[in-house]
Amino acid sequence: MSYVISTDTTCDFPEEYYQQHELNVLSLSYILDGETYFRGGKELSSSDFYARMRAGSMPTTSQVNPESARASFEPVLKEGKDILHIAFSSGLSGSANSARIAAQELMEEYPERKIIVVDSLCASLGEGLLVHKALEKKEAGMGMEELAAWCEENKLHIIHSFTVDDLFHLYRGGRVSKAAAVVGTMISLKPVMHVNNEGKLIPLYNVRKRKRSLQALVDAMEQKQGSFAGKNDIVFISHGDCLEEAEYVKKLVQERFGITKFLINPVGPVIGAHSGPGTMALFFMGDSRE
Repeated sequence: MSYVISTDTTCDFPEEYYQQHELNVLSLSYILDGETYFRGGKELSSSDFYARMRAGSMPTTSQVNPESARASFEPVLKEGKDILHIAFSSGLSGSANSARIAAQELMEEYPERKIIVVDSLCASLGEGLLVHKALEKKEAGMGMEELAAWCEENKLHIIHSFTVDDLFHLYRGGRVSKAAAVVGTMISLKPVMHVNNEGKLIPLYNVRKRKRSLQALVDAMEQKQGSFAGKNDIVFISHGDCLEEAEYVKKLVQERFGITKFLINPVGPVIGAHSGPGTMALFFMGDSRE
C-alpha cells in the first residue's frame, strides 16, 4: 500500500518486531553515566541498563526533536509513500508535537504527500498494542485516513495497568512525594497505577507486598475489559528486567481469561529510566480507562 506506519522506540517492541513489520521508527535517546544511547547508535541491552540502575546510576532522557522526526520522515516521502505516525503520549513527552511540526513542514515541501500524526496517549507496550492493532488493519487493506480515524476512536480503549517495585524512581519523576516513597518502602507498599485519558501516569491505590501488586494488575483487567471481555485476542506485558514475574502475570491472565497469545518484552530504557527495575505492566483493550 502507498503508506507506512511509523512510531517511536517507546513502543518497547523487540527489535525483530520492528524489522518484521518494516516499521519506521523515531528513536528517543537517554544518557547514562555520561554516554548517550539510542536505537541505531550506541545501545545497551536491557539487562545491562537495569543492572546499572540497580547499582545506582540515574539515567536521563530526551524527546524526539523536529529535526530528527524530519530526518526519519523525509526518506519515506521521497519513496512516494505517505506516513501514519502513531506517537508516544503527549502527556509524557513532547515527541508527538515534534512529529507534528516536522510533518507540517514536510507537507509544505512535498504537497503531493500526506503525514498524519496520531497522539496515542499510550506508553510502552500500550503504545505497542495500538500499533499492533493498526498494523493488522493495514495488512487487511484499510486505507491511511480510515486507519487514522480508527486509532483516534480506539486509543483510549488501550488500558494500561502497572506497578513498580521501587517508589524512589517515581519520586524522582515527581509522581510521589519523598515522604510517601520513604514510608511506602518501609512498609512494602506497592502502587497500582494507570495511564489516564490525558496520557499521564496516575497512581490509583496501594497494596501491601509485591505478589499482591502483580495480582492486582489482573484484577484490574477483570474490572476494565467490559464489552471487550472475550475479544482480547492478545495481551502485552512489559517488565523492568523481571521476566519470571512477567511469566507469573501471564499465567494468571491465562487461568482467569483463557487468553493464550501474549507479547512479553522489557520496558525500554526511555520509560524504564523513570519507572525503574521491577516495573510490571499489563496492556489490553477495555471499555474505559477512567
